[in-house]
Amino acid sequence: MNEMNTEGYVTEDGRKIGGVVMEMRNITLRFGGVVAIKDISFDIRQGEIRAIIGPNGAGKSSMLNVISGFYNPQVGEVWYKGERRPQMKPYQVARQGIARTFQNIALFEGMTVLDNVMTGRLRHMHAGLVAQSLWKGRAEAEEVKNRESVEKIIDFLEIQHIRKTPVGRLPYGLKKRVELARALAAEPSILLLDEPMAGMNVEEKEDMSRFVLDVNDEFGTTIALIEHDMGVVMDLSDRVVVMDYGKKIGDGSPDEVRNNQDVIDAYLGVAHD
Repeated sequence: MNEMNTEGYVTEDGRKIGGVVMEMRNITLRFGGVVAIKDISFDIRQGEIRAIIGPNGAGKSSMLNVISGFYNPQVGEVWYKGERRPQMKPYQVARQGIARTFQNIALFEGMTVLDNVMTGRLRHMHAGLVAQSLWKGRAEAEEVKNRESVEKIIDFLEIQHIRKTPVGRLPYGLKKRVELARALAAEPSILLLDEPMAGMNVEEKEDMSRFVLDVNDEFGTTIALIEHDMGVVMDLSDRVVVMDYGKKIGDGSPDEVRNNQDVIDAYLGVAHD
């Protein structure tokens, strides 16, 4: 087995980032004759906030779908915790401790906030069907433990006042927060956020940014996110990888990426002339 680079780094604010926990090696993803991702490599380190950015159509969501198991690349390897990951289904990736939110909200509209967040605990439920139907012994103990965990997350994200409200009645910004709560309920070691600020107003973005930072700081969760708001990206991220037309054109700290001429050209449209 090839060994990953285990060296970490220290951020400007003194936070210690660990070694590589996930590595994308020479990933190429095609849909028929369309190349969505072309020969991209980058890593994600323990405890960092890693942003994936780029213009529309750059392949960012496709990359997140590779990480989460929705897509399997035709070329390249995904390494996780020092081992090459075989082709997996999304539920198998989730069992490894990788949870995600979606660009388009994917909640159960007719269910309450509490019940939606409880679905995030599925990988922690082990009692059999009979035990669950009778709600005795192990099933009862699991239910109590899972509800305690969910209530803590609801308190953490400050959504106590809507815990029994059907999700379909909530405004957009709160729905995004509920989706974050459901992902956190899985107790992930890596949290994937697909445009968590999309469609939000300034106040909602400030709240979500605070929660993302708190999740990383208080839970120690490694976060990889896609986001179009460059102000948010530069404020939140420890490192940024930049994609354009399926290729990687930049990778480094926010300052390094901000001053990268290829990145500047891509966002100003110069490279597309």
